[in-house]
Amino acid sequence: MAQYYDLPAPYLAKQLKALVKAGLLAATAGPRGGFRLARPGSEITLLQIVEAVDGTSSPYECREIRQQGRGALPPGECRNTCVLAAKMADAHQAWRDSLSGVTLADVLDTLPPSAPARTRARLAEMT
Repeated sequence: MAQYYDLPAPYLAKQLKALVKAGLLAATAGPRGGFRLARPGSEITLLQIVEAVDGTSSPYECREIRQQGRGALPPGECRNTCVLAAKMADAHQAWRDSLSGVTLADVLDTLPPSAPARTRARLAEMT
């Protein structure tokens, strides 16, 4: 699979292990072993996949710059979340909500006609 998608084998192994640990893939050992979906694609959301591989933390981390530099505000004036942090949290939640509403089956059902035949065949084997 690493060769098919031109990925470093250790990187792919790490991602597959994370997907197995999350219960999204099942691994079979041995010469005829491999990976398969642990449950139907209609029961696996994109959010579950992303969280298995990347974790659940937000990509935005507030550094509380309001309290830094010559124009720093006193801590008492920074009790509430700043507008930027609030907007980033809203955006992150909207992204999570969007991913949680799309399943792996949805993605495969909307594969564009321009997708290469070998990709279609390979994905059909995986579902």
